[in-house]
Amino acid sequence: MKSFDQMFLANRSWAQAKLQNDKEYFTRLSKGQSPKYLWIGCSDSRVPETEITGSGPGELFVHRNIANLVHSNDESLLSVLKYAVDYLKVKHIVVCGHCNCGGVKAAFDGLEDEHLGEWIGDIKSTYMSNKSGLSEIDSDMAKINRLAEISVVKQVDKLAEFDIVKNAWKRKQRLFIHGWMFNISSGELNTLKEVNPDELPEFQ
Repeated sequence: MKSFDQMFLANRSWAQAKLQNDKEYFTRLSKGQSPKYLWIGCSDSRVPETEITGSGPGELFVHRNIANLVHSNDESLLSVLKYAVDYLKVKHIVVCGHCNCGGVKAAFDGLEDEHLGEWIGDIKSTYMSNKSGLSEIDSDMAKINRLAEISVVKQVDKLAEFDIVKNAWKRKQRLFIHGWMFNISSGELNTLKEVNPDELPEFQ
């Protein structure tokens, strides 16, 4: 693990490398942002969204929380969503889950915790409503990973019901919602679900 001094040294090295390749890089970056993607991901330190998608500064607008959940009463999420959709005019919202997710495992195990327990309540309810199908899966880890996939699809469906999103569709803003899964063991992203506005009555 890097020390603070090593982090600052790495930062200076990175900045100098950018300037060597492009003297105007930071000048342009400081003028504003126009990302096409809003990324809603997990806080897990093993899922760095820019690195796994090969993206650079200015390409992804990011919101991360435990287990990449979409809560309608989460003011932090709502403010990010509002700014991304209404002001930055992003074209894509990605909800990305991942294998071996600690938040999903906590819900699967029925964790009761002063803070985390309530946050993962949505996954607990998802687990209970899918318990029969999940019981057919052999290992607990495979069950947890499948539960993570089901949860991602659920978050995509919930996002599609948010007024911020529906209002964008009503004004003919082309806004796609994607549910993705990141496999930490292979480093690969896979698609679980997509909501295409062209197929929705709100966009007609």
